[in-house]
Amino acid sequence: MAKIKSAYFCQNCGAQSAKWIGKCPSCGEWNTYIEEVISTPSSKKNITFNLKESKPIQINNVSAEKTKRINIKNNEISRVLGGGIVPGSLILLGGEPGIGKSTLLLQIALESDNKILYVSGEESAEQIKIRADRINKTKNKTYILSDTFLENIIKQADNLQPEIIVIDSIQTIYTERVESSQGTISQIRECANILLKYAKQTSIPIFLIGHINKDGNIAGPKILEHIVDTVLQFEGDLNFMYRILRTKKNRFGSTSEIGIFEMQDYGLRQVSNPSELLLGKNDNELSGTAIAASIEGVRPFLIEIQSLVSSAAYGNPQRSSTGFDLRRLNMLLAVLEKRAGFRLSTKDVFLNIAGGFKINDTSVDLAVIVAIYSSDNDILISPNICFAGEVALTGEIRAVNKIEQRIKEAERLGFKKIYISSGNKNFDKSKYKIKILSFASVSDLLDELF
Repeated sequence: MAKIKSAYFCQNCGAQSAKWIGKCPSCGEWNTYIEEVISTPSSKKNITFNLKESKPIQINNVSAEKTKRINIKNNEISRVLGGGIVPGSLILLGGEPGIGKSTLLLQIALESDNKILYVSGEESAEQIKIRADRINKTKNKTYILSDTFLENIIKQADNLQPEIIVIDSIQTIYTERVESSQGTISQIRECANILLKYAKQTSIPIFLIGHINKDGNIAGPKILEHIVDTVLQFEGDLNFMYRILRTKKNRFGSTSEIGIFEMQDYGLRQVSNPSELLLGKNDNELSGTAIAASIEGVRPFLIEIQSLVSSAAYGNPQRSSTGFDLRRLNMLLAVLEKRAGFRLSTKDVFLNIAGGFKINDTSVDLAVIVAIYSSDNDILISPNICFAGEVALTGEIRAVNKIEQRIKEAERLGFKKIYISSGNKNFDKSKYKIKILSFASVSDLLDELF
């Protein structure tokens, strides 16, 4: 009789070991290895989908027609996915607890005209109905299944033949092919592989909701992110109303797109024009603020950069940043001291991106430097001007990509001037009503501006 086989898995990163070890050599965490059964005499059961087997096709005979995507009534999701849902794709959605992952997918199901099977392993059908009533959208084509047994979920999907399946969440699903408990590395990997095979053979797209660990990464083995076609990250500060849907991986589109939502009592509202929401509307104009023309993917938007510079109260100056990379802030402060003659070594510097957003676009460097300069000298910056430029260690203002989209967005919102790099030359300035000012260095811009 075959023996039971087991192995030890790191619950943080999914690394496998034949014996227990205290410190994981892969991620460096301590006491994360747990023994899991990987093979038993009764675990050799195969799940069959009663579908025709695939055969090799010569590449010249493969149809190169563009795949028709499934259209859903959510422009933000469609933008992030690259224009809609690709049939047969496996999509993983991760995010902090309470950020709105389940609400987002349930809202998509309720708004869509497609037949959708919503499988919940965490809530009962009654609890989901309460949330659906709060969203205030009820459609007859959405079916609820409260179950965690994967074989039964596939059986019900075969009977129902939905157009989209939602699994909430992958950590709660288990299969009898693996003897370990729900949420373990072995169960997550096996369930994901079975669902991938089912999605590809039936051309039914499947959404998976995934939990995240304390480091902010999706819980389970790293192979889970390699198995799926698309990885979406739903993020945002729970103290703010805005949520951002980012693409970390997408086999069918760009990974630089974002979707923006606003959390309301009735659910998540799509934000089609983020610039007007991210710009402050304070009648009492104060120093220390500057407007940056940023861009994510192909979507330009203007965002307010807030800075506060004050004398260090306790001797050691503080450097604090919210929504902006702290290391890059320290670099820009060094550029100000070395190239522009600033003395900030005895002052506290605080930086904030309005709205709770996290910005990775280096084109906001120029606005950050101007906001810090404005706060330190207590000089007001006109609210009718904005900035777009990357700052180099030499103090040079470097050119940024997609400058015309940034200029168009600033002109559309009524700005009078935009400061850019002199390296952005390959466009016609005369076709814009907004005044475009070009500078080569930070010192020249600050002398002209102040």
